[in-house]
Amino acid sequence: MASGESDPDGQARVQAFRDALQGLGWMEGRNLQLHRRWAAGGADRFRAYAAELVALAPDLVLADATPSVAALVRETSVVPVVFCRVGDPVGSGFVTNLARPGGNVTGFTAFEISMGPKWLELLKEASPGLARVSLLFNPQTAPHVESLFLRSIQATASSLGIVVVPARVHSSDEIKDAVRALDHGSGNGLAAMPDTFLVDHRELIIEVTAQHRVPAIYTNRIFAVEGGLMSYGFDVLDMYRRAASYADRILRGTRPGELPVQNPTNFQLAINLKTANALGVSIPTPLLARADEVIE
Repeated sequence: MASGESDPDGQARVQAFRDALQGLGWMEGRNLQLHRRWAAGGADRFRAYAAELVALAPDLVLADATPSVAALVRETSVVPVVFCRVGDPVGSGFVTNLARPGGNVTGFTAFEISMGPKWLELLKEASPGLARVSLLFNPQTAPHVESLFLRSIQATASSLGIVVVPARVHSSDEIKDAVRALDHGSGNGLAAMPDTFLVDHRELIIEVTAQHRVPAIYTNRIFAVEGGLMSYGFDVLDMYRRAASYADRILRGTRPGELPVQNPTNFQLAINLKTANALGVSIPTPLLARADEVIE
């Protein structure tokens, strides 16, 4: 269960999972049947699709991001669930601990604590005059931002001479207002936090940051590919390939609660030079040299 059927990024994640399963001997139409649900559009759809899937009594559900898992755990404590891109599975109540999850849920977290300071450090390196950064997120879809990242980001901000201000948004209009507020002085920047809501609204966010000439860093590569300044985050497709290995083990008899929740292992830095030039941001050569992908 995932969001965004028309989203090429979402389709690529599903394809990576299917391809990895095929490499492990699971062939759709032969010994594997897949039921897909794309739940972009609100909490009601997540709940409805979770109920539909559980009613099918599947051998396994692959769940994308926190809202999907939250809906599924309300519906079942029996059907095995493997999740990807979840920020705080313990804090969200999905597992009891990372090493021995127990129950019917396990998977792959999207983040680790060190990533928060890294976003700020990279944005400061790209824009040395940075003095104030808004942290953009929706607290309903990304509660992990405050539980996992806010304290470490604030500590790093102090050492860098930056003031960070949480920008909690719940709608397109609030996104516009949050970015517009950064247009009132130099030295302002934006860090779009890991949040499925922001991914779903990325076209708007990229548009308004360009309009107001705000340097921004994102946690998902798709932002940089589609016109955002830069991104630093885990390799999403690698995570879905790894999820296939867990699905394989569960389908062959391993209990989900015996499989430890894993943190991301591969990270990617992407920089969009075209956007940097449009914003008047001169990316330092050492930073460009460290980038895994430079978009021109």
